[in-house]
Amino acid sequence: MSTPGSATASRLVSELGERGLIERIRQRLPPPPSDLIVGPGDDAAVIAPERGALEVLTTDALVEGVHFDRRFSSPADIGHKALAVNVSDIAAMGGTARIALLSFMLPDSTTVDAVDGMLDGLLGLAAGLKVALAGGNITRSPGPLVIDVTVMGFAKPRKVLTRSAGSPGDLLYVSGTIGAAAAGLDWLRANASGRAEPPTPALSECVSRHRRPEPRTRLGSALGRMRAASACMDLSDGLADAVHQIAEASGAGARIDSAKLPLHPGAVEWFSGRDVDPVERCIRGGDDYELLFSVPPRRRNRLRGVFHVIGGLSLTPIGELTGNPTIELVRDGAATPLPPGFSHF
Repeated sequence: MSTPGSATASRLVSELGERGLIERIRQRLPPPPSDLIVGPGDDAAVIAPERGALEVLTTDALVEGVHFDRRFSSPADIGHKALAVNVSDIAAMGGTARIALLSFMLPDSTTVDAVDGMLDGLLGLAAGLKVALAGGNITRSPGPLVIDVTVMGFAKPRKVLTRSAGSPGDLLYVSGTIGAAAAGLDWLRANASGRAEPPTPALSECVSRHRRPEPRTRLGSALGRMRAASACMDLSDGLADAVHQIAEASGAGARIDSAKLPLHPGAVEWFSGRDVDPVERCIRGGDDYELLFSVPPRRRNRLRGVFHVIGGLSLTPIGELTGNPTIELVRDGAATPLPPGFSHF
C-alpha cells in the first residue's frame, strides 16, 4: 500500500475511484475483534451481541464550515473528533463504545492524503478506546466535506443513564474544566491570518481541546456501572445547554453557583484579556465534551468508587436540581436566568 506523501496519496480521490479508496481504507484496519463476525467489505456488518447487555447507539456528522475549519484543524484532528464526539455520547449514557461505522462525503477536490489523515486520527483514537471500525460508506459530495460516524456500544440493564432521571435535590457535578474549546476556537479565529503559536501553555491547551476533544469514557461507564448518577449528558453544546436539557427532561429546575464553576485557566486568561465575560462564554461555549451529571444525596458515597476509576479527573459540584421550574445562575448572591447554550438553528 502507498503511504501518505507518496504519489498515490497526493492524487485526488476522484482519480483513485471509490473501490480503490475503499480498498485503501480496508488495508489500514487492524485485525477485527472476535465479536465482529462480518466486517468491512460486505453489505453490512454482523456483530455478536454482548451477553446480558443492552445496545446503545448514536450518530453524529461533522460538516466542514460548521463543525470544523480546515484552516485550523488537520485531517487527523477531524478524524479524531468525528469518533470522539460519538464515543462521548455513549459515555454520557453510561455505556462502553464497541463498534463504529464511518461514512465519507467527499468533494472532488479531496486528496487521498487528506483521507489518509482523517483515518490516522480516527483509527488512532479507536485503537486506544478498543473500538473496531466495522464498515461504512463513501460517496461524492457536491458541497462541503462531511464525515459521519455511527457508534454502537453496550450497557448493563438498569445502568443506562438518561437526561430525564434527575430529581429535585440532586446535586449537579461537571467533570474536568469548561470553556477551553470555546477559547481555543476563538483564539484560532483571531489569529487565522498568521502562524502565531498560543502565547501561554494554558491557551495552547485550549487550542488542543478544540482540535482533539477527549471523551470521558471511563467516567461515563463508571457512573452507570456503579449507579452513582441519576441523569447525565455530555457538553457538546455547552454547560448551559446541558443544564437546561437535564432540568427540563427531569421536570425540574436548576440552580448553578458561578463561583463553583471549574473554568479553564486558559479560557479565563483569553476571554478576560478581550474584555469578554469569561463565565458567560465558558458556560455557553460548546465542544468541551465533559460530562454533566446529577447525583442524589443518598448516592454521594458511590462517587468514591468512581474516583478510583477515573484517576486524576476532577468532578466539581456546581449546583443542584430544584423543585422550582426556573433555571438560574447565581452570581455574587443574585440569581439570573441561566443563558442558553449553543444551537445550530
